[in-house]
Amino acid sequence: MNQATREPGIALKALRHSAAHVLAQAVKRLFPSAQVGIGPATDEGFYYDFHFDRPFTQEDLEKIEAEMKSIIATHAPIVRRALSREEAGSLFSSMGEGFKLEILHGIPEEAEITVYDQGDFTDLCRGPHLSDTGQIGAVKLLSSSGAYWKGVETNPSLQRIYGTAFPTQKELDDYLVRLEEIRQRDHRKLGKELGFFRTLDEKGAGMVLWLPRGSRIRRVIEDIWKIRHDRHKYQYVYTPHVARLDLWKQSGHWDFYRESMFSPMELEGSEFELKPMNCPFHILIFKETIQSYRDLPVRFAELGTVYRYERSGTLQGLLRVRGFTQDDAHIFCRPEDIASEIGKVLKLVDEMLGPFGFTNPSVYLSTRPEGSVGSDEHWELATRALEEALNAAGIPYEIDPGEGVFYGPKIDMKFHDVLGRSWQLSTIQVDFNLPEKFDLTYRDASGKDVRPIMIHRALLGSVERFFGILIEHFKGAFPLWLAPEQIILLSIADRHIPYAQRVADELTAAGLRVATDFRNEKIGLKIREAQLLKVPQMWVVGDKEIQEDTVSIRHRDGRSEGAVLWRSALKDVVEENSAGLALADLTRPKD
Repeated sequence: MNQATREPGIALKALRHSAAHVLAQAVKRLFPSAQVGIGPATDEGFYYDFHFDRPFTQEDLEKIEAEMKSIIATHAPIVRRALSREEAGSLFSSMGEGFKLEILHGIPEEAEITVYDQGDFTDLCRGPHLSDTGQIGAVKLLSSSGAYWKGVETNPSLQRIYGTAFPTQKELDDYLVRLEEIRQRDHRKLGKELGFFRTLDEKGAGMVLWLPRGSRIRRVIEDIWKIRHDRHKYQYVYTPHVARLDLWKQSGHWDFYRESMFSPMELEGSEFELKPMNCPFHILIFKETIQSYRDLPVRFAELGTVYRYERSGTLQGLLRVRGFTQDDAHIFCRPEDIASEIGKVLKLVDEMLGPFGFTNPSVYLSTRPEGSVGSDEHWELATRALEEALNAAGIPYEIDPGEGVFYGPKIDMKFHDVLGRSWQLSTIQVDFNLPEKFDLTYRDASGKDVRPIMIHRALLGSVERFFGILIEHFKGAFPLWLAPEQIILLSIADRHIPYAQRVADELTAAGLRVATDFRNEKIGLKIREAQLLKVPQMWVVGDKEIQEDTVSIRHRDGRSEGAVLWRSALKDVVEENSAGLALADLTRPKD
């Protein structure tokens, strides 16, 4: 599957690209001193970067949007022109557009230079565009933020204005409704409101504090993960957080990922590095423990925390952080076993993600990129094995040419949430490079030392990112089997506390996650606060409940069951919880 097919349709892309030019034209009319940068179409709309002496305000955006609509209403023709390099240089020099001159200088000598004119605005651009501005339909500016020229922090700081455009106002209105739903589901907002997590911000941007409520959910996720891996015969390992820099140089990470790694630290005359990956450690464990083909395949699994230096402007709640826990595993096998091992991983992906509602992923097979390492023979063998495994599993997929990692081809699996958004979760990568770098061998049946194949794979991607996606998927209202507290006991008065505590103790003994609220507050307040925390059930206890050995049950959606014998209610909740856990099949394999 090529990159173009992942983006909006060609017509919609041209519409949004034209809207970006209209945005730039409107800004230049209202703020003549602003210099223009770049303005591409995106999956959701478009943006344009400007160099301006101050941040754009909300009032500015409203004026710019109004000017855009005026330009659209003129049906101004959008005309393509081919210019010589000298003509283009003279044009943008006369306009004082230094960023366009820099782009021009970066265009290969053999490439055609084209500009697009619309009224009083001209832009250096390859297109495509609509034939006139009136075809744009409906536009909306959404926000503005800072950005660095070409994404490099040492370059000039720019202002990026985001917007979206559709052929009709109805399509735009529908999109804005969806955008509001996405805003309400934002895991950063809900994570704070529901007490799931905090990011350190000024005390450590990109680092996460897991609060008790979020930690309870994480524990359920990790229990499922560990039990699944037990069933699939993985061996659980633990590895350090740091190692000498030499290890990362030997693995190649220092050469290929240095910009994403923290600066080394000096200890006793040697340089040490926070680990950005777990794989070199798993390789060292292999070298310590594996000698014979009879030991293969070997599958090492770890919930290993890694550290990567993400730029501050790219950090986004749990979705992009600097310290995160990969649900990592590495499989070492014979070349002839690649396809069968990949098939087992594909089965495990379905078993792991299905209980959370993620099924029927979009699957992409990424092939050899430029700058890759390894022989053609190895790449062809690995690519065929991935294809064979996908075909044997009956999984439809598309080819994504040139998007493999530098050491081998890979399978990427994108799952869709309740809003239809696509999230990259599982990935499977074949690697001939690291076994070579670390001189990994095993002794085959003839007694000859042979090089194993290494398969990298992650199912969730990272625990932090997966949890952020789950928060948005469920809008913070986790199903009972996954909720941080499944039931909360609420006392009406202090005299009701002993009875409520006895019921809570019985629930806990039955394996349920239970909270209590015995504060000297009005019961209405306690109920509202429990609903805001999205606790599935609230069990209220007062005089009548004690006399009748009952509880009054309310649900987070506002439904009320009234008084119910609490032992009967306990049985119902245990059954509902068991049904949910059965989806994850939380049973350990028998020895």
